[in-house]
Amino acid sequence: MQQGVLYVVATPIGNLEDITFRAIRVLSEVDLILCEDTRRTKILCQKYKITTPLKSYYNYIEHRRVEEILPLIKQDKNVALVSDGGTPGISDPGYLIIKSCLENGIKVVPIPGATAFVSAAIVSGFPLNKIVFLGFLSKKIGKIEKIINSFVLEGTTIVFYESPNRLIKTIEVLNNILSEKKVFCTIVRELTKVYEEYFRGELCDVKERLKTQIIKGEIVVVLYIDEK
Repeated sequence: MQQGVLYVVATPIGNLEDITFRAIRVLSEVDLILCEDTRRTKILCQKYKITTPLKSYYNYIEHRRVEEILPLIKQDKNVALVSDGGTPGISDPGYLIIKSCLENGIKVVPIPGATAFVSAAIVSGFPLNKIVFLGFLSKKIGKIEKIINSFVLEGTTIVFYESPNRLIKTIEVLNNILSEKKVFCTIVRELTKVYEEYFRGELCDVKERLKTQIIKGEIVVVLYIDEK
């Protein structure tokens, strides 16, 4: 029996115009769209007149959904996986179903597009020949110190996501860990959205500036450890 395909489709991280023609076509043609939040994906679908059925797929129901979806794909149904924004599987649900499809001989096709950490990195002004993406850092100071020290190489750019309520604390922790090095920082808030904002400078200066700001929205932090 012929099997279907799992399409991993990147969607806009904010501005709904940041989607490819191919992504719109695939989302229109598949039999089902798996999404983190059907309400968020419905907004995108309405804009581009996509009428494909939606089904929720988020962290707490991943295993159950994989058990439901694999038989459908094996029966020649094509399924698209999207996140609330950006590329599925990058600090968003997706790993489990992608892994399960590959283990079952099901074709997995990426539909490239927006990714928050890449977009933030390219406007940071830092060299990107050596770049490390860390996802979301741990809440524990010891774990932050351990992972940062694992990747602290001069001439390296480090990118990670952070929540607004933890941002100042995390930057203070990083400033302490990297106090003996010259570190530059770019913080991007609400990338591609109406209130897009940037904080740039040496890490210690950015730390002081953040204390006078009210930070809301989605955050990407980019660090560059300067070469001596």
